[in-house]
Amino acid sequence: MLTAKLLDVEKVRKDFPVLSHQMNGHPLVYLDNAATTQKPLAVIERLNRFYREEYATVHRGVYTISQRATWECDQVREKCRKFLNAKKSAEIIFVRGATEAINLVAHGYGRKFVKKGDEILVSAIEHHANLVPWQVLCAEKGAVLKVIPVNDQGELCLDEYRRMLNPRVKIAAFTHMSNALGTINPIKLMTELAHAAGAVVVVDGAQGVVHEKVDVQDIGCDFYCFSSHKVYGPTGVGVLYGKWAHLDAMDPYQTGGEMIVTVTYEKSTFANPPLKFEAGTPAIAEIVGLGPALDYLENLGWPAIHAHEKSLLVSATRKLSEVPGLEIIGTAKEKAAVVSFVLTDIHPHDIGTILDQEGIAIRTGHHCAQPVMKRFHVPATARASFALYNTEEEVDRLVQGLSKVREVFR
Repeated sequence: MLTAKLLDVEKVRKDFPVLSHQMNGHPLVYLDNAATTQKPLAVIERLNRFYREEYATVHRGVYTISQRATWECDQVREKCRKFLNAKKSAEIIFVRGATEAINLVAHGYGRKFVKKGDEILVSAIEHHANLVPWQVLCAEKGAVLKVIPVNDQGELCLDEYRRMLNPRVKIAAFTHMSNALGTINPIKLMTELAHAAGAVVVVDGAQGVVHEKVDVQDIGCDFYCFSSHKVYGPTGVGVLYGKWAHLDAMDPYQTGGEMIVTVTYEKSTFANPPLKFEAGTPAIAEIVGLGPALDYLENLGWPAIHAHEKSLLVSATRKLSEVPGLEIIGTAKEKAAVVSFVLTDIHPHDIGTILDQEGIAIRTGHHCAQPVMKRFHVPATARASFALYNTEEEVDRLVQGLSKVREVFR
């Protein structure tokens, strides 16, 4: 068996300028990666160079730098195809983020194909972005939203999921990885089961895609989406993968310029995917900046990234479990580098505020997953989420910071 090469974390950290700065007089410990990741120099410098030397609008210009900008965006689309192993680049749609991607599917596919009495399944551990659009669609169409339950460890109840699947289920929408619990769902199995019942599968990959290699052809899902800013790229751009047959049959989500073929006062005809779903001027620089972010991940290598983050998760779980009064929320066997927790009689916002004064950035609140908080009988959690540039020393800093939190509330 080949052993994965080790990640040179100190070398990696030098690629991220913000990590050398201080926060409140302390070296920054950035542990809010499930919300957004920091950016490597390769991304920052690419954005700078594009704006300084190459910026122009895309698709319509006959002049050289416009054609160059169009080519650059096309190259990134192809990188996204390879990143997800889609069959062709036309199955890659640029959107503003995973939230818009899911809304696009709910509007373009759901409004066209979901009818009264149909059912849509979501899981009990979804981000609001993969819940609310389906609620709205069901209310509009008279369809029924049903929820796949979750056990006390944060794992979906697959036996119940099997029982819920029936010919009335038209869409099964679930997250690859829970942003609130860290649970990694068995999305390939869940897709196979949904397809056997005749349902279309939508996977929210905003969290999962940054922690492990994704192959949409192997998974078999009909749609998969992620946000650039969670994979070390710029904000304001995301990616929706969709099987060509679905994209071709769907209605456009927005209309306007660039997504058309012909326009008269009587009628308009629309372009083929992907342009059919990319109305208006896209986030050109941000799309270009996504390219080096994907290159950065691929160059480090997924085995090394996974091994490093798994080591941090194991260490953080063990050390945090030893903190008096601390309870970890979400203990699934298959889990990525996210640890949500509560401390007895201390509100998560207070935890986050005190840690901030120690230079430690974590997330506190319901993490846009209010039903998850209700399921686990907590108003909110504190969440430490780790990335490829975090270290064992930062885990220790977090534990030391929690000792100070407990001292304040003693």
